[in-house]
Amino acid sequence: MEKLESLIKTYYDFPKKGIAFKDLLGIIQDSEIFRELILRMSLNHVIKNSEAIISIEARGFIFGSAISLQARKPMIVARKPGKLPGEVFQENYHLEYGSNSLSIEKGALEKFSSYAIVDDLLATGGTVDCVTRLINKSGKKIAGLLTVVELIELNGRSKFDFPVESVLSI
Repeated sequence: MEKLESLIKTYYDFPKKGIAFKDLLGIIQDSEIFRELILRMSLNHVIKNSEAIISIEARGFIFGSAISLQARKPMIVARKPGKLPGEVFQENYHLEYGSNSLSIEKGALEKFSSYAIVDDLLATGGTVDCVTRLINKSGKKIAGLLTVVELIELNGRSKFDFPVESVLSI
């Protein structure tokens, strides 16, 4: 996992001035590192202590689906507005560079009682907080959050009262 950080590119002033965007897509372009990462994340206690995984659009889908397959856990998706059919729970969120909302299908949440949230990166915690509110709205439990990278200086983890695990803290 030593090579992991070298595969992450930083784009300054993207998507707006003052933001240092961390691009993790280089990780999935190195099949051996990606495989090792997924195996490691699949064995994490947050995943083991959950009945299902909730992945956050869009890069969270990449990691969440691979972890779901390896851990043999079902995966639910948290998507941007207008992307899911049927009845949904929807919540708004705000980030350092904008705001949006996420939705989860109500029917998908009925099947399980505890969830691991999976995303690529934890920064300020805005999207994870949004998913937390969606899960809480359904009366379900959060086993924890599992991310590939955590940006320590932004202290996103301070918003949560459940376990937060990151493979790499920078």
